[in-house]
Amino acid sequence: MHGSGGYLGIILVFLVAAVVAVPLFRRLGLGAILGYLAAGVAIGPDGLKLVPDPEDVLAASEFGVVMLLFIIGLELSPPRLWVMRRQVFGTGGLQVLLSALAIGLVATLLADGWKAPFVIGMGLALSSTAVGLQLLAERKELTSEHGRVAFAILLFQDLVAIPLLAAIPLLGAAKALERSAPPLDSVVTAVAAILAVVIGGRFLLRHLLRVVARAKSVEVFTASALLVVVGNAWLMQEAGLSMGLGAFLAGVLLAESEFRHELESHIEPFKGLFLGLFFIAIGMSIDLNVIADEPALIAGGVLGLLLAKTLILVLVGRLAGGVSLRSALMLGAVLAMGGEFGFVVFAEALKAGLVDAATRDKLFVVIGLSMAATPLAMMAVARWLREHPEVEAAREPDLIDHEYPRVIIAGFGRVGQIVGRMLRAQKIPFTALENSAEQVDFSRRFGNKIYFGDPARPELLRAAHADRAEVFVLTTDDPDANVRTARLVKRMYPHLKVYARARNRQHAFKLMDMDVDVTRETFHSSLVMGRKVMEALGVPPEEAARNTDRFREHDEALLRRQHLVYDDEAALVASSHEALRDLETLFEADTAPEPGEGEPPR
Repeated sequence: MHGSGGYLGIILVFLVAAVVAVPLFRRLGLGAILGYLAAGVAIGPDGLKLVPDPEDVLAASEFGVVMLLFIIGLELSPPRLWVMRRQVFGTGGLQVLLSALAIGLVATLLADGWKAPFVIGMGLALSSTAVGLQLLAERKELTSEHGRVAFAILLFQDLVAIPLLAAIPLLGAAKALERSAPPLDSVVTAVAAILAVVIGGRFLLRHLLRVVARAKSVEVFTASALLVVVGNAWLMQEAGLSMGLGAFLAGVLLAESEFRHELESHIEPFKGLFLGLFFIAIGMSIDLNVIADEPALIAGGVLGLLLAKTLILVLVGRLAGGVSLRSALMLGAVLAMGGEFGFVVFAEALKAGLVDAATRDKLFVVIGLSMAATPLAMMAVARWLREHPEVEAAREPDLIDHEYPRVIIAGFGRVGQIVGRMLRAQKIPFTALENSAEQVDFSRRFGNKIYFGDPARPELLRAAHADRAEVFVLTTDDPDANVRTARLVKRMYPHLKVYARARNRQHAFKLMDMDVDVTRETFHSSLVMGRKVMEALGVPPEEAARNTDRFREHDEALLRRQHLVYDDEAALVASSHEALRDLETLFEADTAPEPGEGEPPR
């Protein structure tokens, strides 16, 4: 393809490939990254040959990794690194060290000298930040035990990738001169470029961004954000270092500035587009002929990489990360793959003459296939763990030493804690029960007196002296458990006044069947927000408060009426429509002019 029409055709091919492949792979649960890789393989030289030369595309798409490094730098303020220092530098550093040593030792059998095995070991020790975090987010496991350790390890890998990328051109120069160390002029140039970025970023970037911000032009600020990233990347490239190093340093220098979030919001769309293009270009670069020519070598490389890193990650997770064996297995499954920085590392190594093109192609294929296998490995491990649940010794309920509570709070999460704080402020004695051992331990660290146990168990209620209490507050989050506990309390202790949290109207109706006083958990906060919105739109505060009270009374009356017919869906729907008309009539009557005001009444 040539000319402007040719470039337009290439752009069209990329967009069609992404739009078709990414949603398909997301639906299959394999993630967007693998969709991009598959799209690249499909349109590349070994597929439909729609884009026969991926090298130019790969060179342009490296800006996706550059922008990713800039955003990582924005999120890595020194105080945050200090808080996470143990897991990031301890656990992450140990994983990279052991993985690089194990892989590097194997690489010494295939390559001469120490530089190529060093680069191969370090490049394959890195895992995919994009794929790993995406898989954890899709499974809602970012805050899990293995998710937090995985994030710390990925953070260290992103940090160590920067000096690695910076060192590769220097190692290449040293190799060209047959030295064991880089030439002095290269080191001086590199140090000067880094100092220029650091000093310029410290004293010039913030002033530049303040001047641009005063212009109040979104387009100019976007251009300035791109200028910061591209300018620092260009400076590092001119110094013979990695483009990503300059972008990363700029991000770190701006991490605590007032422009951090604004910069991230402007760069994020470009980062997403270029990263998608980067992964498509990587897919195009995967040489299927390599797989066909040496299937045993490639299969052995992929399996060896996954098994070696999994074993190391399980060991590191258990010993340094302090996670359970089950969490360590999930940690190994999500991080055993190669990563996007591996593609960049080996591309830079080829430019520096540290590896040949054939070796780079094999490494590309191994990384790509390991990334493709990771979602499947995670699903397999998760399924095995579900089929083999951990047998834990049941924690015995705590011995309750509070004999005369006036109030019992069942469930000491978000709602229960607020009720407890209000009672404590009034010096009203209460007993708090919580079925989550983690929540009990967490709350006790803040000085709360809370007892572990299931409030739906009769023996726990007896131990809590529910017969001596006056009020039972039920704030457990699970609606079914909430209803079971309410039923037990009303049966065993009919004298207790039961106040319960209800998630929605259907939950409220079931509690109202037992004569429980119900508080809908989002209802009152929504009323407050609605009143504030009315005031923001110019409604006088007194009128907004009056309208809010009227709506609350109307909805509470509607709740009582619908409770009588909630098991009849048709009657419930009819009641809702009728209530809406009544509410509109009520507010129209309130805004109608009084006699003698405006037009005369008719």
